[in-house]
Amino acid sequence: MAQDVEAARAFYTRISRVYDALADRDEHRARELGLSLLDARPGERVLEIGFGTGSSLIPIAESVGVSGAVAGIDVSPGMRDVAEERVRSAVVAASIQLSVGAVPPLPFGDAVFDAVFMAFTLELLPDDTIPIVLREVRRTLRAHGRIAVVSMALGTEEQRHRLAERVYVWMHCHFPHIVDCRPIDVERQLTDVGFTLLRTERLEIWGLAVVAALAT
Repeated sequence: MAQDVEAARAFYTRISRVYDALADRDEHRARELGLSLLDARPGERVLEIGFGTGSSLIPIAESVGVSGAVAGIDVSPGMRDVAEERVRSAVVAASIQLSVGAVPPLPFGDAVFDAVFMAFTLELLPDDTIPIVLREVRRTLRAHGRIAVVSMALGTEEQRHRLAERVYVWMHCHFPHIVDCRPIDVERQLTDVGFTLLRTERLEIWGLAVVAALAT
């Protein structure tokens, strides 16, 4: 596990300066959908797990306003540096606090957040780690708190037979250091740890299935 974390930290730090050019154009639409499901509100405290280059931090902070707060945690110090540069000149910069660390655990107290956001992060985690992280999310959420997750997802029968998905899954199995994420059953992962699904939206990027899910 420690070796996997170090590999992820090194990989994402190495690509942090070019990540947006590589992936953001395609991920942007799905991430925006996830943010609309999250629907951050004035005065709320929101956590983003795996904030990457910080694309979502400013819109979340603008939504919660000066009476709210945004915390972020990411495994990569390189991503943290890029994100800090992005938010430094924003009016809402003072309400954003970023930290570097692997999850689990989450280095926050019980019942401190109104909402948690994850985009293209959950599917990076090992199978046995996903439920642990989601239980940590439940611990840190206040009563009636919510989580919005955007993730590569298991496709329909038709999608699973497409060359794009078959190649992607094969690459993940054989070259995980290059293709480090894979489709997961997002809805089942959430409900298995006790979340109640409120809404799910499906779309495709790179010809692959993506789910944006909101749960409480």
